Amino acid sequence: MVNRALITLALFATPMLAQAEKIAVVDMGEVFEQLPQREQISKSLKAEFGDRVAEVQKMQEEMRSLVEKQQRDGALMSDAQKTELVRKMESLKSEFQLKGKALDEDMRRRQGEEQNKLLVQVQKAINTIAGKEKYDMVLQRGAVIFVKPEADISSKVVEALSKGK
Repeated sequence: MVNRALITLALFATPMLAQAEKIAVVDMGEVFEQLPQREQISKSLKAEFGDRVAEVQKMQEEMRSLVEKQQRDGALMSDAQKTELVRKMESLKSEFQLKGKALDEDMRRRQGEEQNKLLVQVQKAINTIAGKEKYDMVLQRGAVIFVKPEADISSKVVEALSKGK
């Protein structure tokens, strides 16, 4: 009786094992690199932070000129002038560091927000392609060691997102 049960179970399990799953792979890094939306995001972030970047660069240039002045005219300056110049440089340096750090954090945060929006679009495109082509599973390229080129749908994702701009 046990043997019959095992044979029956084996007969039912064989068709399930024979049905192979259809698996696709997506290289997310490649997809993000090739998206035309990436350049649009970059332009919008430059426009959004352009004034602040210019201000920080101006401060950096001003600091550079003060250092040059100190090196060039330091021997000719009085102690009071040297002290005033050093204080001005330190004040400018601390303001530069503060504004530079704030700018860097704000830019990183906004870039993350824009990338998350793009990630949602990429995920929708992957889901659409997987549904149309009846894939059972879609993995990230880094999760697999080997994949046939036919199973890589990265270019299809980029194409879908390029059309949908």
